[in-house]
Amino acid sequence: MKSFKRRWFLVAGALAIAIGVSVPAAQAQQPIKVGHSMALTGGLGAAGKAALLGLQMWVEDVNAKGGLLGRKVELITYDDQSSPATTPGIYTKLIDVDKVDLLIAPYATVPTAAIMPLVKERGLLLMGNFSFEVNAKVQHDMWFNNAPWHDAASWVDSYFLIAQKFKLKTVAFLVADQEFAQALGRGAKQIAAKLELKTVYEQNYPPTTVDFSSMIRAIRAAQPDIVYVMSYPNDSVAIVRSVNEIGIGSSVKLIGGGMVGLQNASVMESLGSMLNGWVNYHSYAPEKTMDFPGVKAFLERYAKKAIEAKVDPLGFYLPPFNYAIGQMIEQAVTATKSLDHKVLAKYLHENEMKTIVGGIRFGKDGEWAKPRVLMVQFRGVLDKNVEQFRQPGKQVIVGPAQYSTGEALPFDQARSK
Repeated sequence: MKSFKRRWFLVAGALAIAIGVSVPAAQAQQPIKVGHSMALTGGLGAAGKAALLGLQMWVEDVNAKGGLLGRKVELITYDDQSSPATTPGIYTKLIDVDKVDLLIAPYATVPTAAIMPLVKERGLLLMGNFSFEVNAKVQHDMWFNNAPWHDAASWVDSYFLIAQKFKLKTVAFLVADQEFAQALGRGAKQIAAKLELKTVYEQNYPPTTVDFSSMIRAIRAAQPDIVYVMSYPNDSVAIVRSVNEIGIGSSVKLIGGGMVGLQNASVMESLGSMLNGWVNYHSYAPEKTMDFPGVKAFLERYAKKAIEAKVDPLGFYLPPFNYAIGQMIEQAVTATKSLDHKVLAKYLHENEMKTIVGGIRFGKDGEWAKPRVLMVQFRGVLDKNVEQFRQPGKQVIVGPAQYSTGEALPFDQARSK
């Protein structure tokens, strides 16, 4: 009996040792969970699907190198349907149920603004995804935006500098009644006032607007020199089509500015030659000044994957910047050997991140210390030809000066080229 008890204790002890050793080993092999929502349906869905592919490519690449801290990376994605009403619930689930290790923000301003109080209250690091001024009021010290802008001036200055070169005097504003557009609109109007430009037309419109004909006619009647538009994808398409059908008048020398959607391949292909002459913001164009290390190789790989995924075939706008989110996470985790959010935030604040969209340094507010919002002018665009946009010269960078590949032309002149 004593012999049996002794053997049992020996076995139990061996099991205890085995369990004690195996549990931490098993924990070490658990994936690092990176959670986020993405607009996969709704008005932002087309861009969101392309952005997700960029993130997935980073996960694929980092896992091929062995993951982070010896653990594979798992991306947990939920569709927020382009709606700010869904994101607080999604991120609460990511934090409390999925127990993710790291968080990436939704794509776009309005869905992200809805979760900023939550992440600040929880003291969590949040990698931003093309939002505008969502941290201006919240002042969360663990927010880091991948977007190449800062405040309204970083968007607007290059546009109005063109207006100064043309010696333009009057301006019309057409602004969606949404948080991003309204914030940008306020900044644009302040800058226009400082430049002593006279506002001859100003209109906010509901997000559900589909017919812009009356507004375009009103703008034409006001005879502005400049038209500054702040719109979302569906609106942007409708506005360009209305201008093409109705005409904007010979007084207008500069039109565009803050129109979301004109960066997407499907939109550019569908609008074709109607885009000629428009000047609008962008994050990347295949021009010589944008040849950052790794970006061409990324876009070549992306183009092949985009066919199978049935997403934006060009991928200029969001995918490289979403891949850059992963690169920044990778650099911070690797350098600090930590997943502690405060430790990672400190590293991101203090170091320049090396990415395929160039070097990124963050200011105190988590926005780019040196913003780089491009203004591109569409020129020589043909109808029904998406491949043309892979070549330089179709989206000429006309600002800021250090990235310019050509001078802006007046609207009517650029349309005739």
